[in-house]
Amino acid sequence: MVQYTLAQSPEIILTVSGKDSAKAREKAMDQLMELMDAGKLPTELEEGFGPQQLIEVKETAADTASGEDAITQAVQILSNLATLKLKVQESRNEAIEIRKAVDVLFSDDSVTEEEITRLKEGFKVLKNFAQVNLRFHEARTKAEQAREVLDQALKSPEQ
Repeated sequence: MVQYTLAQSPEIILTVSGKDSAKAREKAMDQLMELMDAGKLPTELEEGFGPQQLIEVKETAADTASGEDAITQAVQILSNLATLKLKVQESRNEAIEIRKAVDVLFSDDSVTEEEITRLKEGFKVLKNFAQVNLRFHEARTKAEQAREVLDQALKSPEQ
């Protein structure tokens, strides 16, 4: 299949079987004449417009490239999710222990300076865990779409 358009009306696409040839251009001219006769051509063509003035529409590799870009991006998103999941798992237990220790601040029990120092150092761990956990949940939402992109790309043509 070959497609042609006009410089005056690029939105008009004339599709003809075969490849670019004088015969294919003549068939496209026939289609063009039908459009003109039906009043469906939005522009007037100059006297002497001929098949050589038709512009062949080439398939661009952009469609394939954008599909490949989407796959690459999907893999990067999933890789980021995997990294964040590991970070969350590594710091979860320590963060839970520190969180339990925070409750001592709200009790009437006395605490030592050493316990307060440990708590203050633990706040950094809590903060880091909370931030990574938030990023993990945000990344997980994005990763759902990335997984769908990969699922589509991995489908066989018969499906």
